[in-house]
Amino acid sequence: MTGGARGRREFTAVEEAIDRAAHRLLDGRGRSRWRRAVIELGVFGLKQGWAAIFGGLLLACILAARLWWPDDAPIARNDALTIAAVVIQVAMLALRLETLRELWVVLLFHVAGTVMELFKTDVGSWAYEAEGMLRIGGVPLFSGFMYAAVGSYMVRTMRMFDLRFTRYPPMWATILVAACIYANFFTHHFIWDLRWVLVAAVLVLWGGCVMRFRVLRSHLRMPVVVAFGLVAVVIWGAENLATLGGAWLYPNQMDGWEPVSGSKVVSWFLLMILSVVLVTLVHRPRGPEPAPEVHLQDADTPPAVHRGASDD
Repeated sequence: MTGGARGRREFTAVEEAIDRAAHRLLDGRGRSRWRRAVIELGVFGLKQGWAAIFGGLLLACILAARLWWPDDAPIARNDALTIAAVVIQVAMLALRLETLRELWVVLLFHVAGTVMELFKTDVGSWAYEAEGMLRIGGVPLFSGFMYAAVGSYMVRTMRMFDLRFTRYPPMWATILVAACIYANFFTHHFIWDLRWVLVAAVLVLWGGCVMRFRVLRSHLRMPVVVAFGLVAVVIWGAENLATLGGAWLYPNQMDGWEPVSGSKVVSWFLLMILSVVLVTLVHRPRGPEPAPEVHLQDADTPPAVHRGASDD
């Protein structure tokens, strides 16, 4: 990949370093098929980890606060988590590990997530410890950063893997479905829960869409709905760790921790749709790269004839 192509993807300094090092390694040891596969797999893991750096650091802070933050500390645990989240965000911008364009997506997720948190805690869907000053009602301010972490992952994945889409649905239709999904997180407490209708709408709308992504030199394909489902399962796993760390608790966890219900995977799947649509408001989905131009030979030059050994 040329420097110009990397520039179009707006790699950060760390991402440029990973890309250059991987290319040097592949150039030096890329003749063996298994070596190429191992290097590509390693780069895939590095990029995935780097895309999730915001959420990973925040989850590490949640678990560390649960294990080591003293109950009688002058700063409440939830306030410490809010301060830690702000420090992570500021550091990522100051060190140019995240672009200002990505920050807008993060802020959109932060606002949408905080509004949902205020409603969900009020109706008793889950609860936070009643401590700290950096909060709105019963919602500590660090909760919005957990949604922002999902936005950060999505926008960085789209950029670092140079995502391209075949048969991506019309933007107006995706915005309409995303708005219905967001509304259903609120309205299902009062009227019929439409989540399965919305899942069906997602399958119809995105069912034919295929995602093409570049790891290093390999270009791979995956149905978009499969990618949504895989990420939803990963987030559900992170949610189990977060509730184990006491970041928040569901009603069935009040008397002792137990795994988060598997039905939450469907909620996270739908939230992934909302996430993708918010990201595409800033980074519009791109179609496949056009095929390279074929230059016709000069009219006075006869076409080349490919001959086999038997023609010599």
